[in-house]
Amino acid sequence: MRLSQSFIPTMRQDPAEAEVISHRLMLRAGMIRKVAAGIYSYLPLGLRVIRKIEAIVREEMNRAGAQELLLPILSPAELWEETGRWDFYGKELVRLQDRHERAFCLGPTHEEVVTDLFRREVRSYRQLPLTLYQIQTKFRDEIRPRFGLMRGREFIMKDAYSFDQDEAGAQHNYQQMYDAYCRIFSRTGLQFRPVEADTGLIGGISSHEFMVLANTGEELIVFDPDSPYAANVERAEVVPPPLGIPEDLKALEKVSTPQAKSVEDVSALLKVPPSHVVKTLLYQTGEKEITAVLIRGDHQANEIKIQRHLGLHDLTLASPELVANVTAAPVGFVGPVGLSGIRILADHAVGALSNFIVGANEQDAHLINVNSTRDFAIDALGDFRQAQAGDPSPQSGSPLQTARGIEVGHVFMLGTKYSEKMGATFLDAEGLSHPAVMGCYGIGIGRTAAAAIEQNHDEKGICWPMPIAPFQAQILPVTSSEAVRQASEQLYNELNQQNVEVLLDDRNERGGVKFNDADMIGTPYHIIVGDKGLANNTIEIKDRKTGEKVHLPPSQVTDWIKEAIARQLKG
Repeated sequence: MRLSQSFIPTMRQDPAEAEVISHRLMLRAGMIRKVAAGIYSYLPLGLRVIRKIEAIVREEMNRAGAQELLLPILSPAELWEETGRWDFYGKELVRLQDRHERAFCLGPTHEEVVTDLFRREVRSYRQLPLTLYQIQTKFRDEIRPRFGLMRGREFIMKDAYSFDQDEAGAQHNYQQMYDAYCRIFSRTGLQFRPVEADTGLIGGISSHEFMVLANTGEELIVFDPDSPYAANVERAEVVPPPLGIPEDLKALEKVSTPQAKSVEDVSALLKVPPSHVVKTLLYQTGEKEITAVLIRGDHQANEIKIQRHLGLHDLTLASPELVANVTAAPVGFVGPVGLSGIRILADHAVGALSNFIVGANEQDAHLINVNSTRDFAIDALGDFRQAQAGDPSPQSGSPLQTARGIEVGHVFMLGTKYSEKMGATFLDAEGLSHPAVMGCYGIGIGRTAAAAIEQNHDEKGICWPMPIAPFQAQILPVTSSEAVRQASEQLYNELNQQNVEVLLDDRNERGGVKFNDADMIGTPYHIIVGDKGLANNTIEIKDRKTGEKVHLPPSQVTDWIKEAIARQLKG
């Protein structure tokens, strides 16, 4: 393609709206343009990347035995009401009515629609297993759409759904998809890690997220350097601490702690480490019910784990007014001693403490030398905190390490969550009816493109991995002489004949402008044609990512580029 005939509107300055690197560079490289908050147009350059990712996804889905279909964007409300998600999904679900005042939604995901299709068309076990997938636009009304394609309201997604006779078949299908995802993200040239994850709004038995590792990632994951174990901090299991030698119980005592509301304040005032202070968090878990959760001062509560333990869909911290009404103390001075009629949950690490510090349920006061075996009763002891670096791995015992990641894919074992509610059944060999055992599997196509940029960029622009680069090579004539023009045209024709995806910058621009745009766009190889090089019978080839350069006779450039591209595509 010739740049003079292309619609690639690059930008010289950083756009004010861009908050993260991928958003900034996709705008500057002329890949996307904003239509409304969280809604973008894909321009030709960006769409080339999207289509390449889609092609890899299709190949691996087909290889895994999945069949492609296309489901409607609009879903009738009655399907969502069958599963209870019409109300449960909340304001992210975009609801609308047609001219007959029938309720619909824009599909944020398609479990209901595909399960309805299954129950209408599948009758016998002989039609199983079955895995269906689509690549389609979704819509979720995010409360704060941000970061460009990383968290938009409208986005392109690959979603797949498997149906099996039993748990064993479903587990096999789950593993098939897990393996396919590993191949997909390996083929896109990204560094990634599968991690155990929470099932969230989709629900189900278990799930794994596929995280592209990047310093700018919005999610924190923990991983075991000595085993395959990895999980996001919402899901990561924390091993209970070993029981040490019991301390002698000291006398309970109230001390004055004026204005010391935070763990840091209390720790500094009383000259103790934060690990010896216990936070008492009050959550509203019913219309008139309060639950207290005790967490060690140097740890963070994991509300997903608390929700799971309590069997709740969401969790809300009690308001300062409710805290004061229940405990007669302001936030920061609440403690478990003397709490009446309130369920108390405590993290394992709190259960291992002796003679610790808590709020006194009184303004500007704390209790020291508190012991759960003597001073208050714990209703449930469990894993209620976020994992962190240094915690022992649940698999090897090695200290866990942390990394930041960007979720680009998610696989779920749904079980019969949807098939039972919607009557998606089949008849076995004996003629008995059973609900299908399901799995679902999603990949954010645009999000994968954005994550690739977060992982592959420098101060000049994007450094695309070869498999998803919009173009594989870019010819940069640095002068307007006839010799340079002819050499560039000849190379352009040769590379096109060899099926190399090449972009020729034939614009009437200065060399510096061409170099800056080429670096911004991120084409893996730059072929620089200049009068000085031609005078010495050489053309310069620069690797965009490494900066390495080679100088070759014009007659060898095409073969060199073809071999270099083949090596990178091979992996």
